[in-house]
Order: sequence, then structure tokens, then C-alpha cells
Amino acid sequence: MVRRTAQRLHAALAGRVLTTTDLRWPSLATVDLTGQPVLEVVSAGKHLLTRIGSGWTLHSHLRMEGSWHVHRTGEPWRGGRPDHGIRAVLANDTWTAVGHRLGMLDLVRTTDEAGLVGHLGPDLLGPGWDATDAARRIAAEPHRPVGEALLDQRNLAGVGTFFMTEALFLRGITPWTPVAEAGDIDALVDLLHRLLTSNADRAVQSTTGDTREGRSQYVHARSGRPCRRCGTTVRVAPIGRAPTDRVAFYCPACQRGPAPTDAGGAQRPLGSSRGPRTGYRPLR
Repeated sequence: MVRRTAQRLHAALAGRVLTTTDLRWPSLATVDLTGQPVLEVVSAGKHLLTRIGSGWTLHSHLRMEGSWHVHRTGEPWRGGRPDHGIRAVLANDTWTAVGHRLGMLDLVRTTDEAGLVGHLGPDLLGPGWDATDAARRIAAEPHRPVGEALLDQRNLAGVGTFFMTEALFLRGITPWTPVAEAGDIDALVDLLHRLLTSNADRAVQSTTGDTREGRSQYVHARSGRPCRRCGTTVRVAPIGRAPTDRVAFYCPACQRGPAPTDAGGAQRPLGSSRGPRTGYRPLR
């Protein structure tokens, strides 16, 4: 979770002076922040803001594959990931933070942060969380698929496919259900807030209350496996429009509402290297 990443980076970098900065991003290749103190690292939705004492903010976004790793300065990089994926290195005399396969990296004046995150809706884990405003934003597009509306960070910040998928399973509606037919939006927003809050400090995200491997979620990433509630095979299909389309998981028996045309072929769990290939047709 992005909030946990911000907490880990803050603990390693805040209050210490940078002894090394290596930003492997075309527009930032000549930037050197060495000698500058890090004031804090905070999250805003899915964005990470590293505020530097000289009045600059290093902004990063993980997208789908990015990550930050922290190790003791002087120790070799053992991230288990190839060096060519490193996009940023920030180090002080004690800790080194390595940004791997980051989706975005920008350096802006701290006073200009709004240009990067000002479009975000209420942050589910932020101090200014406003459930009423979030529900209003979602309801403003009644014909939009509810899953797509929840992933739109302009409506509410912090929801990814994991919590979108799991919350809609718990509410008993498919991600492609129009907002106008999705039932009580206030209750849905409240459920999301409770799920994210309960997972804020967990290393393993869980919506089932069980953090053991393979038991932490109901349907997310469980395509081709039985639904935990009824035993029906969990399906997966795309949601949204390219290039920002994602995938959503659902149980055809437990969740009411529309779903993309599905040939009914065998599906393997997302990310699995064995078993039959995922069989679904794109959303029309």
C-alpha cells in the first residue's frame, strides 16, 4: 500500500541529509540534491511526495509495477530485481532508498504540488477525508460502471483494483454495474473507507480477516478458482478504456449486474504460470 511505502521512506529519509541522489529519469538526469535535508515523505492517494528542504518535492507514482525498497547504506542492492529497473536512488549516511520501475518521477517546487495532485478527490486515508464529497463525485456520472468510477482518483483517492474488486464483491454487485443501479453509494464509500483503514498498517492486505497466504481476499486475483462464499468459479475481465483499462474479478453467482460477454472458458489465476490460459472477450 502506498501509505505504508510513504511511512517506510519517511522513517528512513526524513530529518537526514542526502549524501547520494541518482535520478535515472530522462528529464531529471542532471539533478543533484546531495547535501539537502529531507523534510518528510507523505502520500496523497497513490502519489508519493518526498519534500526536500530546499523547497523542492520529488514526486513518484508506482503505477502497476513500481516499488521503493530501503536498505542500509553501504550494503549491496539485494532487491531481487534487475538493476536496469532502478529509476531513483536516495541515500543518507544510514539508509538508502531505491525506486524500482517507478511509473512517474517528477521534481517540482513544493508550492506547485497542486499541479500534480490537485485533481485528486478526497483521500480515503487522508486527514481531510470527506465521505459525502466522495459519494457526490461518484454519483455525478450515473451511467458509468461503478468499478471504473471507484478507480477514478478524481472521485476518491487511494482505491486500486484490489479494494475495488473486494468491496463490490462484499456489496454483491459486479464492477460493470452502472452507478445508478449500484445501490447505496454512501454505504459503498463507507465500506471502502473501513477496508482501507483496517489495512493501513498491515503488511498483507486482507478483506477476509485472514492474512495467511491465499486466504486474504474473496475474489481478487482468484480467476479460475472457486468463490469463497458459494464455490462458483471466479471470473476476470477488463474494465475501463485503453490505455488506462484494468482487470476486475467477480463471482457470477454472488454478484448481480452486467458483466462482459464471457465465453465461459477455463481461466487461470492472474499471474499464474501454469494451467489453462485466461479466456475472456474484451468489454464491448
